[in-house]
Amino acid sequence: MTNSMKERLFAAGAVVSAVAMLLSGCGANNSNTNSSDNGSNTTASTQEEPAEGIDIANWKGTLPTPDVSKTYNNPQERDNIKDGGTLTLGTTYTANWNSLNTDGNTLYMGTFWQLYMPQLWDYTADGEVSPNPDFLSKVEVTSSDPLVVTYDINPKAKWNDGTDITWKDFESTWKTSNGKDANYTPASTDGYDKIASVKAGTSDKQAVVTFSEPYYPYQALFQNLLNHNSLDAKTYTSGWIDNPHNEWAAGPFKVQSTDKDSTVFVPNEKWWGEKPKLEKITFKYMEDAAALNAFKNGELDSISAGSKDNLAAIKSMKDIQLRLGYSLATYVFTYNTKAGALKDIAVRKAISQAFDNETWNKIAYQGMDWNPERPGSEVFLQFQKGYKNNLPADAQKYSVDAAKKTMEDAGYKLGSDGYYAKDGKTVEVSYVYYGDSSTTKANALAYQAMMKKAGIKVKVDNRATSQWSDDMSKHNYEVMGMGWTATNPFGQTSIVQLYGSDSPSNYAQIGSDEVDKLAAIPGTIEDNDKAVEAGNKAEAAAFELYGTIPTDTPPSYVAVKKGLANYGPAGFQTKHWENIGWQK
Repeated sequence: MTNSMKERLFAAGAVVSAVAMLLSGCGANNSNTNSSDNGSNTTASTQEEPAEGIDIANWKGTLPTPDVSKTYNNPQERDNIKDGGTLTLGTTYTANWNSLNTDGNTLYMGTFWQLYMPQLWDYTADGEVSPNPDFLSKVEVTSSDPLVVTYDINPKAKWNDGTDITWKDFESTWKTSNGKDANYTPASTDGYDKIASVKAGTSDKQAVVTFSEPYYPYQALFQNLLNHNSLDAKTYTSGWIDNPHNEWAAGPFKVQSTDKDSTVFVPNEKWWGEKPKLEKITFKYMEDAAALNAFKNGELDSISAGSKDNLAAIKSMKDIQLRLGYSLATYVFTYNTKAGALKDIAVRKAISQAFDNETWNKIAYQGMDWNPERPGSEVFLQFQKGYKNNLPADAQKYSVDAAKKTMEDAGYKLGSDGYYAKDGKTVEVSYVYYGDSSTTKANALAYQAMMKKAGIKVKVDNRATSQWSDDMSKHNYEVMGMGWTATNPFGQTSIVQLYGSDSPSNYAQIGSDEVDKLAAIPGTIEDNDKAVEAGNKAEAAAFELYGTIPTDTPPSYVAVKKGLANYGPAGFQTKHWENIGWQK
């Protein structure tokens, strides 16, 4: 796990679903994730951070507090970037290369798709959206009743196999994502299930999408396209495992090679847009300690500095810029409600009440000048308009006494060993964490100690990060520390994905008719403020089931070799990898 920070971790606009999954405490350094903190860095410096970051070796005093409205990615025009050069980064392995599929919906695979697959929408740092002209010449609403959106596809846009990108690719994306065929397992069906038809317009280069009922914002759909030649259901679910399918791709880069150790991208000679500045981008699958050593040795060009160990190590390095920003990530605990003691909502509620967020943050962000408020949402970022704390009142504050009362009211008895039991069976849950990060390990042991105070026995289970993707698909966990990263500013569009009863991305495996009904409402509301309000109501109902709780919001601290351009924390801004390179 390279880095230390949900979701599943982050790259804005990377996948079709509204949020992408990441590992808690790792794997973010290659994505420059921008997370949702409301600026609650209480040890703020009065010094302002430059857009290119700070010279960490010569910096004195407290780290500067980033401005949530600014980007810190050393923004440069293409004319000021060298032609050629390489970039080497660390990341976390994902087996399934189909980012639209549940198993491939990770931050890490979403980053790969940015390089070599269609990205139809561009976002500014503050979340304003417009069509990406490389793929779309025009998008317009051609009818309001019923809602019809017409997409004019760039005449130059082709798949790598030489076939045109056409309306058929919109149709295949819709058919695999609408949830009507159980043979497909999309990360999210929200919005696609409201489409009645996808047809050709005045030519094959025009897609006409007609909705059975209005869905807003429609821009949240068709961020990516699935090549219509890959429509076979078996191929969709398992045909992309360790296979990037260059022939079904279309982007500025192509995959030159991939294995269990690394993936290498090189410029795509069939790309019709701006030529990539870099001649090669290599992603190495590495654990935290190995990634830090590789960066210190000059083998990596950037890592996350989102841990005390990494931050301390880079402070002694010359010609290193530290770029500080807000990430789009939220870390969470996911409770497998079909596993062992967690089948009982009382146990899930009690471990939520016994969670000491203050202690957790002190460990997670020690030495980092970062003191975030605890988040109350997994879909809305704290700095976004309309954000609310949607956690149940009983779980918003740490209380051992409340946790014990919850257990005792449910019939559990505290034994002489200090742990609760019922019917002669001691309550025990497993806490899974991945990788070799000392901070992640310390948090796991702290969690175990927190639960012990509340009379709940916890077994700490450390696994290799290479297991994570497989464990998620098989639900091989009880309490899982993980994260979600926003891929667009429309958090309400991810309510169904995370909390829908039948959603493959509902890793807690719990839902209700009430939540499903409430989750369907935001997409029917055109006014965004009102849609967010409806989303808050739905998430609050979902949290009452105690299948998951948000824990903390990490910063995006990115350490880079001096001169790396257009790479770093930048809010919702779409990352165009063809414009990343080394400043002249």
